[in-house]
Amino acid sequence: MNADLAWIDAALTSARPQAIGALLRYFRDLETAEEAYQDACLRALKAWPQNGPPRDPAAWLIMVGRNAALDAKRKSARLDELPSEERLSDLEDVEAPLAERLDSANYRDDILRLLFICCHPQLPATQQIALALRVVSGLSVKQIARAFLVSEAAMEQRITRAKRQVGRADIPFETPSEEERDARLYAVMAMIYLVFNEGYSTAAKDAAARIPLCDEAIRLARLLQRLFPSEPEVMGLAALLVLQHSRAAARFDREGNVILLDEQDRSLWSRELIGEGLALMDKAMRHNRPGPYQIQAAIAALHARAARPADTDWAQIERLYLALERLTPSPVITLNRAVAVSKVEGPAAALAVVEPLAAALDGYFHFHGLKGALLKELGRRTEARAAFNRAIALANTAAEAAHIRGHLDSLAKDSTAA
Repeated sequence: MNADLAWIDAALTSARPQAIGALLRYFRDLETAEEAYQDACLRALKAWPQNGPPRDPAAWLIMVGRNAALDAKRKSARLDELPSEERLSDLEDVEAPLAERLDSANYRDDILRLLFICCHPQLPATQQIALALRVVSGLSVKQIARAFLVSEAAMEQRITRAKRQVGRADIPFETPSEEERDARLYAVMAMIYLVFNEGYSTAAKDAAARIPLCDEAIRLARLLQRLFPSEPEVMGLAALLVLQHSRAAARFDREGNVILLDEQDRSLWSRELIGEGLALMDKAMRHNRPGPYQIQAAIAALHARAARPADTDWAQIERLYLALERLTPSPVITLNRAVAVSKVEGPAAALAVVEPLAAALDGYFHFHGLKGALLKELGRRTEARAAFNRAIALANTAAEAAHIRGHLDSLAKDSTAA
């Protein structure tokens, strides 16, 4: 898009969740809401360059989209068509009261409903992510297909199936109760976290061919934060994502190989994102209502505050993982705690934490990678080699496999030297 018209693209992207959410409430059909919004966008691309932006782009798009959809439904009855572009560019009489209504509770409920529909519990996680990226973020099917490394046709089918499932589901459109809203909110937060993890696990060599999922997840988390400005767990989620993403430029070398946290060039970390994340964490902690996202963000904050690896407060990180285990028991959380244990008490103590997880995490790449590293540090080379061989078989990316090959090469050199 021409740089002079970039403001239109930004305005349409920003208004999309609000506009589609309101249109969904009005028509109670996701396909109709999407088509109405697309019609409004086409009219905006014609009218706004000539007449300038409306006072409230979302209100404009909702009004024009609603009229376009109603006009399409009435064509068979030969009713009046839409007003001219000149009239559509001057909606002052209707825009003000509509914008006023959008500032009420409907605004939040519309967007929350739209997000909740995308992460409906009947949808598999992969469909939740794809539907949210298509409907809420507005990414093309081609972009999403590249992100998931599948064909465009396969992704089109996945999104179509998700929409069909949503259409069959009995989703209420009235304003949810406070209890229902809380349940929906946590489902939405989980979906956003999945979107982020999908992008975060991308290898550097794949990044150019895949969309910036981390950026989209952060944008959705910031949107939730605006909707729920006093909810500490939403602050915690946003803080966690920006703190994790602050290290993006330092996580891979030029060949796409993984650079471990202790070996990263910390001057490449984004101080802007770190500042945002730390401010959010400080604000969340004042509420004194800790939750899983806040605890994970607090761990990320301790890494972000350490100017050098040696400055990292691993003892506090271990305590935070213990708190996280109590809130949400999980073998993966225990595995992460083992890393902190290794820093505080040494590899033998960490291995004692890791080994009981074998049955639960036998198919998990990071379990065997960490176990191999601990065994290697303890000088148990044969066992370390077996763990690394298992890890390389489970590697999800070329970067993960290359990292384990480095360990195996190191073991081979040690054996030769011995």
